[in-house]
Amino acid sequence: LRQLWVFLISWEESNYMMSKQAKKNYVEEMKKNFNTNESVMIAQYQGLNVNELDALRKELREKGILFKITKNRITKIALKETPKKDLEKYFTGPTAAAISSDPISTAKILTKFSKSNDKLKIIAGFMDGKVLDEKEVSVIATLPSLDEARAKIVGILATPAQKLVSILLAPGSKIANLARAKSLKN
Repeated sequence: LRQLWVFLISWEESNYMMSKQAKKNYVEEMKKNFNTNESVMIAQYQGLNVNELDALRKELREKGILFKITKNRITKIALKETPKKDLEKYFTGPTAAAISSDPISTAKILTKFSKSNDKLKIIAGFMDGKVLDEKEVSVIATLPSLDEARAKIVGILATPAQKLVSILLAPGSKIANLARAKSLKN
């Protein structure tokens, strides 16, 4: 019985405990992720099943966002040597970090998912050197994405040019009518 007990304890330690090298690799990987990406959004996922987590991961991955279920104690060590060290206090309980260079898309996806699944709770974020609370993250989620903003700007810039081109290409009679209408107005 004692041998079985020793076997079970050693098996459990080998399966659940990380080796020193694995911890070191994890810290280095997380440091690199925190340093090379602009934003981090932190969420608690308690109660989500594997299928729900996979669906969320897939949606985030399609936008190039890393969704990492964290080992809190080791993640705190990694954070200490990054500009995002103020996030350390949020890594408690079942925590995941969405790490990306696009904070708006990250906030949009997480907020949308949390509205349809109340088990995901956004607790904090980090953007532009500032820690964000959950309300600020939800405000960011309402902003247009970079692609949407670019499309709007192009639309605004293209409209006057289209009007000018249509006037220049109009037949002479239309231009004469336009000039006459303009002179009657004044």
